[in-house]
Amino acid sequence: MSKRVSHSLLDPYIGPPLAALYPRLPIPRWFPPEGIVAIGHLSAIGGAIGLAISTQVWWGGLIAAVGIAGNHFADCIDGRHARATGQCRNGGELLDHFTDPLSFTYWMVGLAVACGRLDLGLVAVIALMAMAVLTNLRAKLTGEFTLAAFGPTEFKSLLAGFGVVLAIIGSLAGLEIALASATVGLATLCILGVTLLPIQLFQSVREVNRFGGQPDTSDWETTRSTTHPAAQKNSAA
Repeated sequence: MSKRVSHSLLDPYIGPPLAALYPRLPIPRWFPPEGIVAIGHLSAIGGAIGLAISTQVWWGGLIAAVGIAGNHFADCIDGRHARATGQCRNGGELLDHFTDPLSFTYWMVGLAVACGRLDLGLVAVIALMAMAVLTNLRAKLTGEFTLAAFGPTEFKSLLAGFGVVLAIIGSLAGLEIALASATVGLATLCILGVTLLPIQLFQSVREVNRFGGQPDTSDWETTRSTTHPAAQKNSAA
Protein backbone atom coordinates (compact mmCIF):
# COMPACT_ATOMS: atom_id res chain seq x y z
CA MET A 1 0.00 0.00 0.00
CA SER A 2 1.31 3.45 -0.91
CA LYS A 3 2.25 5.89 1.81
CA ARG A 4 -0.29 8.71 1.90
CA VAL A 5 0.95 12.29 2.19
CA SER A 6 -1.26 15.38 1.99
CA HIS A 7 0.06 18.89 1.42
CA SER A 8 -3.49 20.23 1.42
CA LEU A 9 -4.02 23.77 2.62
CA LEU A 10 -7.50 23.10 4.02
CA ASP A 11 -7.34 19.48 5.20
CA PRO A 12 -5.86 20.35 8.62
CA TYR A 13 -8.79 22.68 9.27
CA ILE A 14 -11.67 20.76 7.67
CA GLY A 15 -10.78 17.08 7.93
CA PRO A 16 -10.23 16.66 11.70
CA PRO A 17 -13.42 18.49 12.79
CA LEU A 18 -15.51 16.44 10.38
CA ALA A 19 -13.84 13.18 11.42
CA ALA A 20 -14.40 14.11 15.07
CA LEU A 21 -18.15 13.97 14.46
CA TYR A 22 -17.94 10.25 13.68
CA PRO A 23 -18.48 8.97 17.28
CA ARG A 24 -21.73 10.95 17.45
CA LEU A 25 -23.16 9.41 14.30
CA PRO A 26 -25.63 6.52 14.71
CA ILE A 27 -23.78 4.25 12.29
CA PRO A 28 -24.09 0.55 13.22
CA ARG A 29 -20.78 -1.24 13.62
CA TRP A 30 -21.88 -3.86 11.12
CA PHE A 31 -22.49 -1.26 8.42
CA PRO A 32 -19.77 -1.65 5.76
CA PRO A 33 -17.56 1.36 5.03
CA GLU A 34 -18.24 0.72 1.36
CA GLY A 35 -21.82 1.75 2.15
CA ILE A 36 -20.56 5.13 3.33
CA VAL A 37 -18.59 5.44 0.09
CA ALA A 38 -21.80 4.69 -1.83
CA ILE A 39 -23.74 7.29 0.17
CA GLY A 40 -21.03 9.85 -0.52
CA HIS A 41 -21.20 8.98 -4.21
CA LEU A 42 -24.96 9.46 -4.27
CA SER A 43 -24.44 12.80 -2.55
CA ALA A 44 -21.99 13.74 -5.30
CA ILE A 45 -24.61 12.90 -7.91
CA GLY A 46 -27.06 15.12 -6.05
CA GLY A 47 -24.49 17.90 -6.15
CA ALA A 48 -24.10 17.45 -9.90
CA ILE A 49 -27.86 17.68 -10.39
CA GLY A 50 -27.88 20.85 -8.31
CA LEU A 51 -25.19 22.39 -10.50
CA ALA A 52 -27.06 21.33 -13.64
CA ILE A 53 -30.22 23.19 -12.59
CA SER A 54 -28.44 26.12 -10.94
CA THR A 55 -29.17 28.34 -13.95
CA GLN A 56 -32.81 27.22 -14.12
CA VAL A 57 -33.84 27.67 -10.49
CA TRP A 58 -31.97 29.85 -8.03
CA TRP A 59 -31.86 27.19 -5.30
CA GLY A 60 -30.06 24.70 -7.54
CA GLY A 61 -26.73 26.07 -6.35
CA LEU A 62 -27.70 25.35 -2.74
CA ILE A 63 -28.46 21.73 -3.62
CA ALA A 64 -25.07 21.56 -5.30
CA ALA A 65 -23.31 22.92 -2.22
CA VAL A 66 -25.10 20.48 0.09
CA GLY A 67 -24.36 17.53 -2.20
CA ILE A 68 -20.68 18.39 -2.53
CA ALA A 69 -20.33 18.97 1.22
CA GLY A 70 -22.10 15.68 1.91
CA ASN A 71 -19.71 13.88 -0.41
CA HIS A 72 -16.71 15.31 1.42
CA PHE A 73 -18.19 14.47 4.81
CA ALA A 74 -18.63 10.84 3.76
CA ASP A 75 -15.08 10.86 2.42
CA CYS A 76 -13.81 11.99 5.82
CA ILE A 77 -15.56 9.31 7.85
CA ASP A 78 -15.51 6.19 5.66
CA GLY A 79 -11.90 5.39 6.57
CA ARG A 80 -12.52 6.25 10.21
CA HIS A 81 -15.45 3.83 10.29
CA ALA A 82 -13.40 1.10 8.60
CA ARG A 83 -10.60 1.40 11.16
CA ALA A 84 -12.94 1.68 14.16
CA THR A 85 -14.88 -1.45 13.21
CA GLY A 86 -12.02 -3.54 11.86
CA GLN A 87 -13.40 -3.51 8.33
CA CYS A 88 -10.37 -2.20 6.46
CA ARG A 89 -10.29 -3.87 3.06
CA ASN A 90 -8.34 -3.29 -0.12
CA GLY A 91 -11.60 -3.38 -2.02
CA GLY A 92 -12.94 -0.53 0.06
CA GLU A 93 -9.90 1.59 -0.64
CA LEU A 94 -10.17 0.76 -4.33
CA LEU A 95 -13.81 1.88 -4.39
CA ASP A 96 -12.95 5.06 -2.51
CA HIS A 97 -10.23 6.08 -4.96
CA PHE A 98 -12.34 4.94 -7.92
CA THR A 99 -15.36 7.07 -7.02
CA ASP A 100 -13.44 10.23 -6.06
CA PRO A 101 -12.49 11.33 -9.59
CA LEU A 102 -15.90 10.25 -10.87
CA SER A 103 -17.51 12.68 -8.44
CA PHE A 104 -15.47 15.55 -9.83
CA THR A 105 -16.41 14.65 -13.39
CA TYR A 106 -20.10 14.60 -12.41
CA TRP A 107 -19.76 18.16 -11.13
CA MET A 108 -18.03 19.32 -14.28
CA VAL A 109 -20.76 17.73 -16.37
CA GLY A 110 -23.34 19.42 -14.16
CA LEU A 111 -21.76 22.81 -14.78
CA ALA A 112 -21.56 22.08 -18.50
CA VAL A 113 -25.28 21.26 -18.56
CA ALA A 114 -26.03 24.45 -16.64
CA CYS A 115 -24.08 26.50 -19.19
CA GLY A 116 -25.13 24.54 -22.25
CA ARG A 117 -21.43 24.19 -23.12
CA LEU A 118 -20.56 20.59 -23.95
CA ASP A 119 -17.18 21.70 -25.29
CA LEU A 120 -16.10 23.18 -21.97
CA GLY A 121 -17.46 20.15 -20.14
CA LEU A 122 -15.37 17.79 -22.26
CA VAL A 123 -12.22 19.81 -21.64
CA ALA A 124 -12.87 19.87 -17.89
CA VAL A 125 -13.58 16.13 -17.68
CA ILE A 126 -10.53 15.18 -19.74
CA ALA A 127 -8.27 17.39 -17.63
CA LEU A 128 -9.69 15.97 -14.40
CA MET A 129 -9.36 12.34 -15.45
CA ALA A 130 -5.84 12.96 -16.74
CA MET A 131 -4.91 14.44 -13.36
CA ALA A 132 -6.44 11.44 -11.56
CA VAL A 133 -4.58 8.92 -13.74
CA LEU A 134 -1.35 10.85 -13.27
CA THR A 135 -1.75 10.91 -9.49
CA ASN A 136 -2.37 7.16 -9.29
CA LEU A 137 0.49 6.26 -11.63
CA ARG A 138 2.87 8.45 -9.66
CA ALA A 139 1.76 6.72 -6.46
CA LYS A 140 2.35 3.31 -8.01
CA LEU A 141 5.86 4.18 -9.16
CA THR A 142 7.02 6.07 -6.06
CA GLY A 143 5.08 4.20 -3.37
CA GLU A 144 3.68 7.50 -2.10
CA PHE A 145 0.16 8.80 -2.73
CA THR A 146 0.60 12.57 -2.61
CA LEU A 147 -2.06 15.26 -2.60
CA ALA A 148 -1.04 18.74 -3.70
CA ALA A 149 -1.62 21.95 -1.77
CA PHE A 150 -4.65 22.57 -3.97
CA GLY A 151 -6.16 19.11 -3.91
CA PRO A 152 -9.57 17.46 -3.61
CA THR A 153 -10.56 19.31 -0.43
CA GLU A 154 -9.77 22.69 -1.94
CA PHE A 155 -11.55 21.84 -5.19
CA LYS A 156 -14.66 20.65 -3.36
CA SER A 157 -14.65 23.78 -1.21
CA LEU A 158 -14.34 25.92 -4.33
CA LEU A 159 -17.23 24.16 -6.07
CA ALA A 160 -19.47 24.21 -3.00
CA GLY A 161 -18.77 27.90 -2.53
CA PHE A 162 -19.43 28.50 -6.21
CA GLY A 163 -22.79 26.77 -5.84
CA VAL A 164 -23.72 29.15 -3.03
CA VAL A 165 -22.58 32.12 -5.12
CA LEU A 166 -24.71 30.96 -8.05
CA ALA A 167 -27.71 30.68 -5.73
CA ILE A 168 -27.17 34.20 -4.43
CA ILE A 169 -26.70 35.60 -7.93
CA GLY A 170 -29.73 33.74 -9.23
CA SER A 171 -31.97 34.98 -6.43
CA LEU A 172 -30.79 38.59 -6.45
CA ALA A 173 -29.59 39.37 -9.97
CA GLY A 174 -31.53 36.83 -12.01
CA LEU A 175 -30.88 33.50 -13.69
CA GLU A 176 -29.39 35.06 -16.83
CA ILE A 177 -26.58 36.53 -14.75
CA ALA A 178 -26.21 33.18 -13.01
CA LEU A 179 -25.84 31.52 -16.42
CA ALA A 180 -23.12 33.95 -17.43
CA SER A 181 -21.37 33.44 -14.10
CA ALA A 182 -21.51 29.66 -14.42
CA THR A 183 -20.03 29.86 -17.92
CA VAL A 184 -17.19 32.08 -16.76
CA GLY A 185 -16.55 29.78 -13.81
CA LEU A 186 -16.41 26.64 -15.94
CA ALA A 187 -14.19 28.32 -18.53
CA THR A 188 -11.84 29.41 -15.75
CA LEU A 189 -11.64 25.86 -14.41
CA CYS A 190 -10.84 24.60 -17.91
CA ILE A 191 -8.04 27.13 -18.31
CA LEU A 192 -6.60 26.17 -14.93
CA GLY A 193 -6.81 22.47 -15.73
CA VAL A 194 -5.18 22.78 -19.14
CA THR A 195 -2.45 24.97 -17.65
CA LEU A 196 -1.71 22.82 -14.61
CA LEU A 197 -1.80 19.42 -16.35
CA PRO A 198 1.47 19.76 -18.31
CA ILE A 199 3.15 21.26 -15.25
CA GLN A 200 2.02 18.33 -13.11
CA LEU A 201 3.10 15.89 -15.82
CA PHE A 202 6.59 17.38 -16.01
CA GLN A 203 6.96 17.37 -12.22
CA SER A 204 5.65 13.81 -11.97
CA VAL A 205 8.06 12.46 -14.59
CA ARG A 206 10.94 14.11 -12.76
CA GLU A 207 9.71 12.78 -9.42
CA VAL A 208 9.33 9.15 -10.50
CA ASN A 209 12.76 9.25 -12.14
CA ARG A 210 14.33 10.52 -8.92
CA PHE A 211 12.39 8.64 -6.26
CA GLY A 212 10.80 5.68 -8.01
CA GLY A 213 12.03 2.12 -7.74
CA GLN A 214 13.84 0.18 -10.41
CA PRO A 215 12.11 0.42 -13.79
CA ASP A 216 10.00 -2.60 -14.70
CA THR A 217 11.88 -4.38 -17.50
CA SER A 218 9.88 -7.61 -17.43
CA ASP A 219 7.77 -8.83 -20.32
CA TRP A 220 4.04 -9.39 -20.18
CA GLU A 221 2.99 -12.84 -19.01
CA THR A 222 0.47 -14.09 -21.54
CA THR A 223 -1.98 -16.52 -19.96
CA ARG A 224 -5.63 -17.49 -20.18
CA SER A 225 -5.84 -18.17 -16.45
CA THR A 226 -8.14 -15.89 -14.44
CA THR A 227 -6.51 -16.86 -11.14
CA HIS A 228 -4.33 -14.19 -9.55
CA PRO A 229 -0.62 -15.20 -9.42
CA ALA A 230 -0.56 -14.76 -5.64
CA ALA A 231 -3.42 -17.23 -5.28
CA GLN A 232 -1.60 -19.71 -7.51
CA LYS A 233 1.51 -19.50 -5.32
CA ASN A 234 -0.54 -20.00 -2.15
CA SER A 235 -2.30 -23.05 -3.55
CA ALA A 236 1.01 -24.53 -4.67
CA ALA A 237 2.44 -24.06 -1.19
